[in-house]
Amino acid sequence: MLERDGYPAGVPCWVDTGQPDPEAAVRFYGDLFGWEFLNRMPADADGEYFVAQLRGRDVAAVGSQPEHAPSIPVWNTYVWVDSADDTAAKVKAAGGKVLVEPFDIFDAGRMAVFSDPSGAAFCVWQAKGHKGAQVVNEPGTWNFSGLNTRDPEGAKAFYGAVFGWEAGTVDLDDGDSTVWTLPGYGDYLAERDPDLRRRMAADGAPGGFEDAVAWLAPMTSAQFPEDVRPHWSVTFAVADADAIANRVVELGGKVLVPPFDAPFVRMAVLSDPQGATFTASKYVPPS
Repeated sequence: MLERDGYPAGVPCWVDTGQPDPEAAVRFYGDLFGWEFLNRMPADADGEYFVAQLRGRDVAAVGSQPEHAPSIPVWNTYVWVDSADDTAAKVKAAGGKVLVEPFDIFDAGRMAVFSDPSGAAFCVWQAKGHKGAQVVNEPGTWNFSGLNTRDPEGAKAFYGAVFGWEAGTVDLDDGDSTVWTLPGYGDYLAERDPDLRRRMAADGAPGGFEDAVAWLAPMTSAQFPEDVRPHWSVTFAVADADAIANRVVELGGKVLVPPFDAPFVRMAVLSDPQGATFTASKYVPPS
């Protein structure tokens, strides 16, 4: 898989999780995905931030749970921006909230935490030394993020105003799904991977899917109890969804949705021992 060294503005670029016991989470994810970790925080820092690596390349991170964070940890999605401060102004103008004002993280970059009008939290990243995930879409790495919301139309207006995203319908075998696209992203990828569009067409990908940056999933009462708030979720690519689900249980986590087949993938919804949920997905091209 092509390695990354940065992202265009408006493209999700990084994922991390803050955990009550980050050392325990490091052991869990290290065993599950084969990650090796480096603590990037200074020795005298109050918390820890372990960056996960495959083949020496950054893929995700596990950190200490921030003060005043929800009691149950989550996986966070970061969107690359040219200016965290300018994005904060856009979020406010579009009806969102600034949960954590923009701040610098040493020489790595500048970040902020926001929520959309429905309450789904997300982060932005203004890169300096840290350029986001360096390997994606291969087993053991981050694959995709998705917004789960009860107000799809409101989300379309908000994220369109903040990031320039467009929401398009993708015709899949089990029905229509909605994907966020960023016009021109496919051209950016094709400059670095000229064979991209040919491979996607050969696998039966919908037209324009090369511009996709995230999924948009309406939350229905049949799928989510009313007390489950809108949220962003993350998916990791795996070589075997069934084996990963079994291993999660062996390591003290839970299988929330057992492995099942969907168009192009076999996937399962899982949680780590401290409660952070994530999806494991094996790519299954059409026969």
